[in-house]
Amino acid sequence: MIQATVLHSVSYSGSWGQHFLSLEDFIDKAAELGYDGVMLMAKRPHLSVLDWKPSAREELRARLERRGLRSVCLAGYTNFTADLEHADIPHREMQIQHVAELAEMARDLGGSLVRVFTGYESPAAAPGAQWMTVVDSLRECARRAAEFGVTIGVQNHHDIACGFETQHDLIEEVNEPNCRALFDAWAPALHGADLPAAAARMAQITVHTTIANYQIRPRYRYIPALVNYEKLLPTVQAVPIDEGFIDYRAFLAAMLASGFSGSVAYEMCSPLQGGGSLANLDRYARRFLEFLRTAGATARREVS
Repeated sequence: MIQATVLHSVSYSGSWGQHFLSLEDFIDKAAELGYDGVMLMAKRPHLSVLDWKPSAREELRARLERRGLRSVCLAGYTNFTADLEHADIPHREMQIQHVAELAEMARDLGGSLVRVFTGYESPAAAPGAQWMTVVDSLRECARRAAEFGVTIGVQNHHDIACGFETQHDLIEEVNEPNCRALFDAWAPALHGADLPAAAARMAQITVHTTIANYQIRPRYRYIPALVNYEKLLPTVQAVPIDEGFIDYRAFLAAMLASGFSGSVAYEMCSPLQGGGSLANLDRYARRFLEFLRTAGATARREVS
């Protein structure tokens, strides 16, 4: 079942030139829009471990509770295969320590989930060695997060284990009860995978999913000597939830039918069709909630 609707603060972070809200103002905005909880970008300009000390966390938790936001996920940013060219620099240790600090912060804010990424493939090591680096890193992150009652959620974002089959393999190999999947539909949809089949495979190990929708925009390069165009990899354009190519009704129905029970987040993490004004951001965020009310009800009927 869908336990909470969550809004990702990256949507109002100004990262792509869109309207910026401070973390406090974002929390107020999420509550005003009608969300159950928030996913907080765990870096500047929002929730950096450098800036939010224990006293500030107490104030932030009080604000969350006053606004009735009962679900909190911290969105960490990791790349466990970073800078493999320089093995003398302990990047992996730094990142594990950072994730442990995020787990402590999540607990302090009343949350129990920290999102992490795996790693980008690097030419500096063999694929098998990179896989083990990610597995070992996630295993240690999970064990350290367990001290704070926090789950590590692995999002299918970076190169390693972004395919749903390998993401499932990864969670099984880490084999820690508090290391789960944050399985999103947009990656397998862009891969050309069978989305309901992917959802059915991942549902029971997934505790959270983040949603955004896109339209495909073809790209071409003109070749003057041939008086013709070379077809390039298309780009994607973020659009309102019900105007993109990803079938979220089918995705959610398959997830729920296969045992998913967790939170569902909405994010605006790239330039939007219609621009980055506050009014347009709010329009997208409200439209998602409207969509989820009907899509979720339809999915529940299909499950029953």
